[in-house]
Amino acid sequence: MNIMKKLFAVALATLLSYGAQAQGEYDPFFRLGIKAGANLSNTVGNDLAIGNGAFNFKDNGTRSVGFVGGVFMRFGRQFYVQPELLLSQKGGQYSIYENGVQDDEGKVDVRFSNFDVPVLFGYRFAKVFRVNVGPVASFRLSDSGKIGDSFDKYFDGDGNVNTTVDNNVAFGYQAGVGVDFGRLSLDVRYEGNVNDVVNIQYDNANTAAKLNRKGNLFQATLGFSFL
Repeated sequence: MNIMKKLFAVALATLLSYGAQAQGEYDPFFRLGIKAGANLSNTVGNDLAIGNGAFNFKDNGTRSVGFVGGVFMRFGRQFYVQPELLLSQKGGQYSIYENGVQDDEGKVDVRFSNFDVPVLFGYRFAKVFRVNVGPVASFRLSDSGKIGDSFDKYFDGDGNVNTTVDNNVAFGYQAGVGVDFGRLSLDVRYEGNVNDVVNIQYDNANTAAKLNRKGNLFQATLGFSFL
């Protein structure tokens, strides 16, 4: 174990040394590049219970894995602005219960495809490390439809069930840290929403219930600057 720790420390020191050397050779005011990575996403909010527990739609706490990738620009050196254009898969997982018993299908994995536009404001120190924060607008391109499918299964297309995925545009924020190794960059971020991404309304003569949930995710990406 001590040998592994020493090897990891040596590898990290080597990378940092290489990054500092490469950064000295490549340190432009403007960068243009591509990036790709993964999202670990979920939605948070209230659970939905209908008919005194006859039907429950609950968060099971498992995050969905999705792809994220696109282009980024960076203006500045120590202080910088970094807008990005990304395709991003997000979602969440839910468990379905009927009369207190979990449905045989287990869980519903809800996924959305989005076009994200984050604009980050950052500070770089030692020419290698970065911290950044900023707003993000997320435009819904498509969704799996599994939320609506789940309701249709239990209510057999009842016209009183109105299932919608709100909103077509979601607003949020991103905050994270990054490391530059010459033209390569590694970023880890957290994203949260300020408005609901899932909004379900159930109404009939006897029951009215709502499911409102906001999204959040952890994101890791690797980027390459070609300008």
